[in-house]
Amino acid sequence: MALDSKIPEGPLADKWTNYKNNINLVNPANKRNIDVIVVGTGLAGGSAAATLAELGYNVKAFCFQDSPRRAHSIAAQGGINAAKNYQGDGDSTYRLFYDTVKGGDYRSREANVYRLAEVSANIIDQCVAQGVPFAREYGGLLDNRSFGGVLVSRTFYAAGQTGQQLLLGAYSAMNRQIGRGKIKMYNRHEMLDVVIVDGKARGIIARNLVTGEIERHSAHAVVLGTGGYGNVFFLSTNAMGSNVTAAWKAHKRGAFFANPCYTQIHPTCIPVSGDHQSKLTLMSESLRNDGRIWVPKNMEDVLAIREGKLKPTAIPEENRDYYLERRYPAFGNLVPRDVASRAAKERCDAGYGVNKTGEAVYLDFASAIERYGKEQATVRHLDVNDKALVKKLGQEVIREKYGNLFQMYEKIVDQDPYNTPMMIYPAVHYTMGGLWVDYNLMTNVPGLYAIGEANFSDHGANRLGASALMQGLADGYFVLPYTIGDYLSKDIRTGKIPTNTPEFDQAEKNVKDSLDHLINNKGTHSVDHFHKRLGKIMWNKCGMARNAQGLQEAIVEIAELRKEFWRDVRVPGTQNEYNEELAKAMRVADYLELGELFAKDALQREESAGGHFREEYQTEEGEALRRPEFQYVAAWEFKGEPKEAVLHKEELKYENIEVKERSYK
Repeated sequence: MALDSKIPEGPLADKWTNYKNNINLVNPANKRNIDVIVVGTGLAGGSAAATLAELGYNVKAFCFQDSPRRAHSIAAQGGINAAKNYQGDGDSTYRLFYDTVKGGDYRSREANVYRLAEVSANIIDQCVAQGVPFAREYGGLLDNRSFGGVLVSRTFYAAGQTGQQLLLGAYSAMNRQIGRGKIKMYNRHEMLDVVIVDGKARGIIARNLVTGEIERHSAHAVVLGTGGYGNVFFLSTNAMGSNVTAAWKAHKRGAFFANPCYTQIHPTCIPVSGDHQSKLTLMSESLRNDGRIWVPKNMEDVLAIREGKLKPTAIPEENRDYYLERRYPAFGNLVPRDVASRAAKERCDAGYGVNKTGEAVYLDFASAIERYGKEQATVRHLDVNDKALVKKLGQEVIREKYGNLFQMYEKIVDQDPYNTPMMIYPAVHYTMGGLWVDYNLMTNVPGLYAIGEANFSDHGANRLGASALMQGLADGYFVLPYTIGDYLSKDIRTGKIPTNTPEFDQAEKNVKDSLDHLINNKGTHSVDHFHKRLGKIMWNKCGMARNAQGLQEAIVEIAELRKEFWRDVRVPGTQNEYNEELAKAMRVADYLELGELFAKDALQREESAGGHFREEYQTEEGEALRRPEFQYVAAWEFKGEPKEAVLHKEELKYENIEVKERSYK
């Protein structure tokens, strides 16, 4: 089957405008007769639900949390990119487009990324109008800061809680439509299957997580904004509830799953402290604006630190290895996430890790505190040689910029990051893979859309920081509302979609059969027992670095683990009640299938690109070695078992950008 990405003809800069000028529209009177289901109410799903309802469609919105405000989008800390060039430092739509494609290691679809850059400025205006409290500079303009992989300041932010503030903006827009009756909100509901009628997505099967009731919901189109699947690794920066179930059920109903092995490892996370942990905590990439990353140069200093005999502040500058500044002088500490993550792993693998497990490096703010302190002392006509005063003034500046992040670190680690360097280590964060979608954001299943992190995205093999919020809001506010109208224009005379059909009967039966099996299995091990074992396989053999032998072993081990899970898992409680273990069991069952496809995808991609690093394919300097024959999107078709999945390729063509060495030196 050939994949048709439906990219419009014409010059790159004109594609989106020409597309909008020529698509079919649904007039306001007809929109009142059309239903749309939106699953997931984070930034992508929430903005889409609000906008579609504002346009006049009848929207049913589903989230498994008790409120859309709990969506994992709130965890985004550092900012959102947009090409508004407030800093006057040379930014432009094209430069944002170029940085995003280069940052993704030339594995993104060119037309989608340009559209993303093009609408980025609209997002900021929309959010300001909603009251999002972006930081402002002295003159009143919105402030910007830098993120990794770029040479300009284009990241808009609200302290260290940008995602939360943006989500509250989308949530307020949703609430307005809920109050008008245009959005019917289903909290504490989880989608467990998508219903296909005559080849089109026409509804979902959902479980009421409070009562256990299985419900049928129909619509003329289904939109999935359900986030990523980082929790397949068990330990990740994702919220505990984040899962792949909605996207995976769509995959099993025919939607292609693209680039599942493309996982982002975030370089600035609080290190693992022991086997008791259930998740990891992200420290915003914005900290790399002012923090300098280093490890000791001398092994005796490393050992003394691990044994508690030496404090990092006692190590003089000449005995510190600021390895990112050494290896990548042009970008320094602001290299892209995949580059920074691999560099940290390399130093720790070489024995220079600074915590007890040997898996941590320092993120140090002493230089920034001194720099800001002297600047403030100069402005206030105070003594710049008074070290105590300079330190106090500098800490005040850092507290204003990053205070909530520093507070969070201190609460978790019980160390004061103002006076001792933070310890960080890479961890699983974002997933660039997801459901394959065309230019319209529709999967290969008609009427089934995927937006935000749930699709295979615009980020290629690596996501640049502050681009997730940009993509989620671009999809929800400014792209999907246009593209879905073109599809729904053919449904204005269809009428309500009935739920008493054989397709709904069969989908509901499949869901109930799975639930019945899990609740009645009476095995000997908990759900977490299997999830942790899966996570260790994934991290050790499909994580920051992979090789053919490890991936082949992972495929076999995950398949065996899946059989053991269905044979020996134990889920306490009953089906018709609030039962979080049962909900978790359904999610882990899907992870056990996804994990195998993940490893299979990683095995066939014989190159290193972005977050996908194959040890067999690296330069002499240990950098990723991209191969031109793998310049494609790997889209997998479900055929009953992950091992039977069929690969379809969407070749990526770059007509407006030169594919060259991805150097950050």
